Amino acid sequence: MRFAYGALAVVLAMLPLEPARAQAPAKATAPPPKSAPATTGGAPTTKSAPPAARKPAAPKGSAAADRGRLDGIAAIVNDDVVLQSDVEDQLYQFLMQSKAQPEEAQLDTLRRQILNQLINEKLIVGEAKRQGVTISDPEINQQVDEALRQQKEQLGGEEAFQTQLKAENLTEAQVRTRYREQVTRDLLSQRMIHRALPPKPVTATEAEAYFKTNPDKFPRHPADVRLQVIQIPASADSATDAAGHAAAIAARKRIVAGEKFAKVAAEVSQDPGSARAGGDLGFFTRGAMEPAFENAAFSLKVGELSQPVHTPFGWHVLEVMDRDTLKTRAGRDSVDGAGVPVLEVHARHILIRVPIGDADGERARVLAERVRAEAVKGTDFATLARRYSKYSGPQDDKADIGFVSLASLQPQIRGGLDTLEIGQVSAVLKNSVGYNIFKLVDRKPERAYTYDEVKDELPAAVTEIKFRERYDDWVKGLRAKAHVEVHGS
Repeated sequence: MRFAYGALAVVLAMLPLEPARAQAPAKATAPPPKSAPATTGGAPTTKSAPPAARKPAAPKGSAAADRGRLDGIAAIVNDDVVLQSDVEDQLYQFLMQSKAQPEEAQLDTLRRQILNQLINEKLIVGEAKRQGVTISDPEINQQVDEALRQQKEQLGGEEAFQTQLKAENLTEAQVRTRYREQVTRDLLSQRMIHRALPPKPVTATEAEAYFKTNPDKFPRHPADVRLQVIQIPASADSATDAAGHAAAIAARKRIVAGEKFAKVAAEVSQDPGSARAGGDLGFFTRGAMEPAFENAAFSLKVGELSQPVHTPFGWHVLEVMDRDTLKTRAGRDSVDGAGVPVLEVHARHILIRVPIGDADGERARVLAERVRAEAVKGTDFATLARRYSKYSGPQDDKADIGFVSLASLQPQIRGGLDTLEIGQVSAVLKNSVGYNIFKLVDRKPERAYTYDEVKDELPAAVTEIKFRERYDDWVKGLRAKAHVEVHGS
C-alpha cells in the first residue's frame, strides 16, 4: 500500500527516516501535464521498484560525468570520506526512481542535498558506534536475505539473477556483502535517530493550532491555469511502427508460452527505468499516465496480460499485479471531487520503442506551427483541435482540459504559459511526445491551503515537521563536534 501525501508533500519530502537511501531531497521538477508524460525511458511517471544489483554510474550526459566527478572525494567526515561516486550513485537512483528530468542547476542542487544527507549518515552512524548502539547478526541477515529475495523475484528468478551477476562480473557473495554494509548503516542510523529523537505524536487539536500559528511552515496551493490544448505528436512511419508492434507481440508470446514476465522484461524492454526491475512500475493513480496506457491498466483484471498497447513512446505489453484504494496519510480512503474513492494500480510493462527520426519530428513541428498561426489569426481553437489534435486525455468537446496546477508542469511548458494573458495562444511548446499549443482560458493565483483541505493529513504532517526541526538541531550539534570538510563547495 502506498500512502498519498496530498497537499503537504513538499513539506515532508526531506524527512530522514532512512538517511542512507537518497530520498527525494527536493522535488527536482514537477510532473508534466497529462498531455506530456515525464519519462526518460518511455514509461509513464511512476514510483519505481528497488534498483538492481548493479552499482550505477553517473547520469549519461550530466555535467558530473563530463567533468569526471566519479574519482574524487566529495567530503571528509572525521576519519571517513564521502566519494563523488557515492553522490552520483544516489543521484542516479533518485533520477531513475522519480523519472525526473531536472535542469543542470537543479542537478547541482540535488547533488548538494544528497551530499549533505550522506555526511549526516556518517555522523549518525559514528555517533551510534560511539554510544555503543549495535545491531544483531540475525537482524542484518534477515534484511539482507529479504533484499536478495526481492532482487531475484524482480529479475525473474534464480537463473535470471545469476545471469545478471555474470553480466556484471559479480558474485552473489559480493552482492550480499554490499547489501550487508548498507543494511548495517541503515539500521544503525535508524536506531540512533530513534534513541536521540523518540517519537512525539501530535494530536489533531495540536496540529490545528500549529497550522494556524505557523502558516510559513506549510506549502501554498500553487497557481492553476485552465487550458485548451492541441497536441501534435511526432509519429514514425508505418513500417517502423509495424516492426515495433511485431516485437511487442513476440514478447507477449514468450510470456504466454510460460516465460516469466520479469525475465522477458529484463531482456527486451527498452524502458531502462523499469527493465532492471522486471518491468515493475509500482503503484499509480489515474492522471499520472499517458492516457492509452492508463486506460489499459485500469481495465485489465489482476494478473491479466494485455494485448500490445500503443502510446507515443512505442508499444507496451502490461500486466496488472494489484489494485487497491489510495490511502491518505491518516489511513483513510482518498476520494475525488465527487466523493468517489481513488483507485491505484500496481503494474509492470515491457516497452518496445518505435524510433522517431528527425524527419518525423520536423514534420510534426511544421504542422504545429501552421496550426498555431491559424489559431492566432482567430480560427476557432476547438475547431482546430478537432481537426488536428491527437491528445487523448480527459477533455471536453472544446479541447478544454480544465484547471491544471502550474507546479505540475514541465519547466518548458510552464515557462510558455507564465506570461500569457487570458485568451492568448501559446507558442508551439515541445515535450517528450511532440508539440503542444495551448490557449489560456482562465487563471487562479497561488493561495494558502485552507484547514479543511488538509485537516486529515495535519497530525502526521505536523509530527514530521516537528521531527525535522528536532533532527536538524541534533545534526547541527553532531557537526559542531566533528571535523567535516566539503570539497568543491
